[in-house]
Order: sequence, then C-alpha cells, then structure tokens
Amino acid sequence: MKARVKWVDGMMFVGESGSGHAVVMDAAPAVGGRDLGIRPMEMLLLGMGGCSSIDVLMILKKGRQTVTDCWVELEAERAETDPKVFTTIHAHFVVTGRNLDPAKVERAIALSAEKYCSASVMLGAMARITHDFEVREDA
Repeated sequence: MKARVKWVDGMMFVGESGSGHAVVMDAAPAVGGRDLGIRPMEMLLLGMGGCSSIDVLMILKKGRQTVTDCWVELEAERAETDPKVFTTIHAHFVVTGRNLDPAKVERAIALSAEKYCSASVMLGAMARITHDFEVREDA
C-alpha cells in the first residue's frame, strides 16, 4: 500500500491514496490552519469506522441477513499531553433491516473488532475500545 501527502499552503495538505482517491486535511485555526479539511486524527477515527462497518455488513450479508441501512457513531477521547493518542473509543452501531437476528449483529461486530478490522486492532493497542449496537426493524 502506498500513499502521498502533499503540502498545499498554511497547514493544509492533500492526501492521495494508492487507489487514486484524494482528501484534504487541515489543522485547526489555533495552530495555523484554516479549517478547510478534515483533521488527521478525525481521519483515523473515520478509518476505523469504515473498516468496521465494511466488516459488519459483509458478515451480515454472508449470514443472509436483510440489511437496509447500517451506520456507526463513534466517540473518542484523546490524551491531554503529547502525543495526544486516543485513550478511549466507543462505537455504537445502528443496523436496520427485516427480521434481523440481534445475535448475528452482535457476532458480526465482535468478529470485526477482534479479528477482521485492522484499524480497530491497531487503535486498540493504545485505546480502550468499546462497542454496542441497536437493531431497527425496517417497515
């Protein structure tokens, strides 16, 4: 895997992935940024959410669950001193579908967290990560 991060100006950078996608990153105004892009640590948190969500959806589809919507709401706390690593992360999954089995949803989240999601495993080496979920019936 390769990536490139190029300075634009001020504290703004453009990150380009090896797969050809780009994202703008910027710092907070308090440190010279102009708030024109996502913060790098926010991107780490989003990466974990995306990685976990892909896993959960794939596992549920393989388990023949009829999922109509799925999202994860993430909350994280960071250390107060440098390096300001994540100390806690909570992931709340909301899965909507028809006749979903809550046990299968719970298992999919656990498998992602413990086995499949590289981002969760890496961040879990520094932060305490917790999960919960809710299942909503699609009308």
